[in-house]
Amino acid sequence: MNYLYLKIQNLPQVVFPFLLLFFWSCASYAQNYPLQTVRVISPFPPGGAADIVVRLISQKMTETSKVNFIVDNKPGAGGAIGSQFVMSTEPDGYTLLLTSSSAMAINPHQQTKPTYDPFTNFTAISLIGYSPNVLVVSPEFPAKNIQELIALLQSKPGNFNFASNGAGTLSHLTGDLFKQTANVEFLLVPYKGAAPAVVDVASGQVNALFAAYASVAPMIKAGKLKPLGVTSLKRIPIAPNIPTLHETGLNGFESTQWWGLYGPANLPQEITLKLNADINKILKLPEMQKRFADESILLLGGKPEDLTNYMRNDYNKWGKVINMGLSKN
Repeated sequence: MNYLYLKIQNLPQVVFPFLLLFFWSCASYAQNYPLQTVRVISPFPPGGAADIVVRLISQKMTETSKVNFIVDNKPGAGGAIGSQFVMSTEPDGYTLLLTSSSAMAINPHQQTKPTYDPFTNFTAISLIGYSPNVLVVSPEFPAKNIQELIALLQSKPGNFNFASNGAGTLSHLTGDLFKQTANVEFLLVPYKGAAPAVVDVASGQVNALFAAYASVAPMIKAGKLKPLGVTSLKRIPIAPNIPTLHETGLNGFESTQWWGLYGPANLPQEITLKLNADINKILKLPEMQKRFADESILLLGGKPEDLTNYMRNDYNKWGKVINMGLSKN
């Protein structure tokens, strides 16, 4: 700091007005941001949970800032295409990325040659929220809880199967994590999406499934699926009667889909902090909390570094699962 001060002192006096103008311009730019339409990239197709999150947030940001935040879906390659697009844009705050743990904590491990680094190619802005998975079976399945399920799997290793939403998805990796943690064996059956997997589990063609709670909540309420446990560390307010796997003996078991807002690398700190403050205000609105709760999504918020830490924990966890080869069945 002293060295920098001495260097500035030795500059010609004519430079000082330009330095003052530069710093004033930066502060003014951040204070007045945004001045034009902001494009929010969703690296997933319309219609899923990620699309619900990005549209709710963008709509409320438009209302509060009086500037349009428009959603632009750029799906493909597990979120890589949209992520790479944002990575290559100018860090001026007018192109943002609202993405999920699938793209930032799982996909980089599954690429032979990773096309982006979630820690160095982006600026973390804010956590949005998360949705836990729930372990479901058909109503006729003999196990009534997690302990009975584990005992059944251990008594007949390899005789049971679990559906997943697809190879390499969070649903699939959660099954792998369960195998490792509970020390059980079963066959993982990858489907092309959640819908057919849910149908086959409900009919008893496949024994079990880790699914996003939002995607199976209606069938649970209708008695067509039996929930054995949720994968968050604490019970969720929207389903308080379903125990967690953590409390039923699998200590520390956690698997959630979370969403966060990012900018390209080197996004100015002033803009990062302004966006972070705006997002946190929005997430505290009762109307937003209710709207997200209706979608089985729990809101988080926090500082930019909270998003980075959250991402790093998940990145390390799923990297370990993948590297151990537990997802290869």
